[in-house]
Amino acid sequence: MTDLPRYEYVKLADTIAADIASGTLPVGAALPSERAMVDIHQVSIGTVRRAVRELVARGLVATLPAKGTYVIATPDQAQPPKA
Repeated sequence: MTDLPRYEYVKLADTIAADIASGTLPVGAALPSERAMVDIHQVSIGTVRRAVRELVARGLVATLPAKGTYVIATPDQAQPPKA
């Protein structure tokens, strides 16, 4: 494995995925708002948005317009959405 740097959004997505795997964010739980995640993780809003898109691509969360983003599966259950 190489020591290439990882993008910040991937690091954030991995952190949130670890919280899902540990049960800190159980299935059905809402993720904090984008603005709250900016403050919690000290990253830009763009990084948060890309991290959420990454988690959607991994099949871990779903975003409902005007409602929020919710955990829909744990990493061992996740199935990426069909294109």
